[in-house]
Amino acid sequence: MSLLNAIILGIVEGITEFLPISSTAHLIIASKFLRISQTDFQKFFEVFIQSGAIFAVVFLYLQYVLKHKEVIKHILFSFFPTAVVGFLLHKMIKTIFFESYFLIIGAMIFFGAIFLVIEYLISSKKLVLRKTIQKTSWKEAILIGFSQAIAVIPGVSRSGIVMVTMMGMGYKRDESAVYSFLLAVPTIVAASALDVYKIKSVLYIVPQENLFYLITGFIVSFIIAYLSMRWFISFLQKKSLVIFGWYRIVGGILLLIIGK
Repeated sequence: MSLLNAIILGIVEGITEFLPISSTAHLIIASKFLRISQTDFQKFFEVFIQSGAIFAVVFLYLQYVLKHKEVIKHILFSFFPTAVVGFLLHKMIKTIFFESYFLIIGAMIFFGAIFLVIEYLISSKKLVLRKTIQKTSWKEAILIGFSQAIAVIPGVSRSGIVMVTMMGMGYKRDESAVYSFLLAVPTIVAASALDVYKIKSVLYIVPQENLFYLITGFIVSFIIAYLSMRWFISFLQKKSLVIFGWYRIVGGILLLIIGK
């Protein structure tokens, strides 16, 4: 780990956490390209910088949540299925899923195609987006939670699967994105807490130099995530997810060609 690596990974986390392109996949691939070995500290670093992105959500949407408190109930309904799946499959996620380069690529390509299918249905008027998240029912919230659970597979994209599920239910793109941002808070906090517990020994041996890298990654992730969310909402109010679908497909194919 170096200062440059900490900044790069903070930027990658900040950009990709809330865009539908899978932050986990991008962090894994970025680490491979930067030739960063997956030590306990590196795993802890990747978990820790996610908290920067989460603080960006709180900073940006705290007033919104206080104004629309009913959304909190829906978020908790959506969080529960994901929490159960994540807890039960934690070991498999961290060993098998995270180590399968081709599984990540396959997930990126497959769900990129799903984005294109959803957008085709919208453009052909077979699917109409009218609903707002204030109208979410508890049944829909639970279904969204189960769909988010699929994102335990790196490459799927937690925000992406939440968005296409909600769009399939008729929710507006920007409303779906906001819901995915808010759902990220309990989801990532819980996942990070479990990860830290599993590698808690690293907390007692973090040297001062590595502490500086943690703080740097956190700050960079916070700033970039804040800017990324604001841009993404503005983008979705005018355009579709088609570009992200093609990004995933083309990116996955390129990674497949390059090889492990």
